[in-house]
Amino acid sequence: MTKIAVVLGATGLVGKAVTGDLLAGDWTEVRVLVRRPLPLEHPKLKQVLVDWERIDQYREEFMGAAAVFCCLGTTIKQAGSQAAFERVDLEYPLAAARLAKECGVKQFLAVSSMGANAKSRNFYSRTKGKAEEGLIAVQFHGLHLFRPSLLLGERTEFRLGERVAAVVMKALDFAMVGKAAKYRAIPGAKVARAMVNIALANTGGVHVYPNDVIHVVGGR
Repeated sequence: MTKIAVVLGATGLVGKAVTGDLLAGDWTEVRVLVRRPLPLEHPKLKQVLVDWERIDQYREEFMGAAAVFCCLGTTIKQAGSQAAFERVDLEYPLAAARLAKECGVKQFLAVSSMGANAKSRNFYSRTKGKAEEGLIAVQFHGLHLFRPSLLLGERTEFRLGERVAAVVMKALDFAMVGKAAKYRAIPGAKVARAMVNIALANTGGVHVYPNDVIHVVGGR
């Protein structure tokens, strides 16, 4: 049976891991929509260089897909401004989601963030919350929102703040039990594994996965 997956943001920490897991699994084709090509070749991989400002031009890449994995994300420092950050973390995911729905995609899985809340005073959390609300409004058969804590793993770009935080969080991991467990740092590869596992379950409805649940669902 043909089973096609689309990955948005495949050059990032989680997106790369999602792509790798999909290629290693039973999916017949994995389409990655990227601004720059991945240094990767595989018989099931189709790389599509896209202009996110014109995502409607890539409608055919969503046709026939069973699931879309949205791993788009940046930082305000990388983006250069709050407006540019919103384009990547809010506008692009919503535009892609609406197009996916029009093309008949049933399952949409997206990386959000712990603390996502459209009414938050924190700009980052508020943007992530708005993205979640926008995705819910699209009304997919199955929508899966993943809210990880600090992501661990080797990124292409160097992020000093995250690097320092990762060292601290790793050192304190043994103490992150009980109520504190939900704040444990989590490998990007584990988030990716959770996303792929959930996609295979093909569950309907809107589901939100907090950090502690992702640790479990993403386990081997």
